[in-house]
Amino acid sequence: MTTRIGLIINPSSGRGKGAARGQLVLSTFEASGQDFVDLSGQTIDEANSNARHAINDGLISGLVVVGGDGIAHLGVNIACDTGISLGIIAAGTGNDLARSIGMPENDVIAGTHAVLEKLHAPRKVDAIKAHTSTGEFWFFGTASAGFDALCNQRANEMSWPKGQRRYDIAMVLELAKFKPIHYEATIDGEHRSFDAMLCAVANGPAFGGGMMIAPQANVEDGLLDLFIVHAMSRVELLKVFPKVYTGGHVTHPAVEIVRAKSIKLSSGNMPVYSDGEARGHSPLTATVVPGALSVFA
Repeated sequence: MTTRIGLIINPSSGRGKGAARGQLVLSTFEASGQDFVDLSGQTIDEANSNARHAINDGLISGLVVVGGDGIAHLGVNIACDTGISLGIIAAGTGNDLARSIGMPENDVIAGTHAVLEKLHAPRKVDAIKAHTSTGEFWFFGTASAGFDALCNQRANEMSWPKGQRRYDIAMVLELAKFKPIHYEATIDGEHRSFDAMLCAVANGPAFGGGMMIAPQANVEDGLLDLFIVHAMSRVELLKVFPKVYTGGHVTHPAVEIVRAKSIKLSSGNMPVYSDGEARGHSPLTATVVPGALSVFA
């Protein structure tokens, strides 16, 4: 098979800096002498189609995505579906997926060199096979069907401010009308019922641009971390929330983390967000597939 690498660049990532950062990646590939083809499209669907056709036709032996968690989520789904190896170059505002495999942040040239060094020695990590109202998909970071998903949905509808601040404002706005959600859960075959403020299935430790919801989660341990914030007052949630950036929230008595291989969450018709992307509605089923994803990292 050819050693040509496919590239997908998200020009809108990193608060609009994605295009310029993508050019740095392209020039670094050119300077290294690495053969590549730019598969970026005018839309995410076009880029997805370009990549899958290139893989099916045997035109590329690896795929590299440049941007934030949204484009990384696309890359994970392409790679897990086709078996091709994936490189993630962090160029977004969140970069939780790239961070979970140790990729450089805030330096796309360093990220490009890190990928190039591993082109002939990819590493196997876990990925999650999931199912919601819209069908099956893969994810690598987190998936949630609760308050955090509602915040994500509202943040996506807001045009201002940019970056993490938008999510924080969305959280305050949602909290004003929020009530605990009732969950029916099946965890490795065992049924549980509980009321919770937040509930997320995590493969890696962070989501939402550095929120360390499951600090001990590891993408190579063959397990999911179910993060639960049980019902509490809105005031108490606001007190606990800032600690999520350091992982200090895990000592709160309302916070529970359960490790499992397969989880099903039913929470009415709540939206599901995975790696920051809208993925239908509850129920959410997630099963870890050890070594399902090959990464240049």
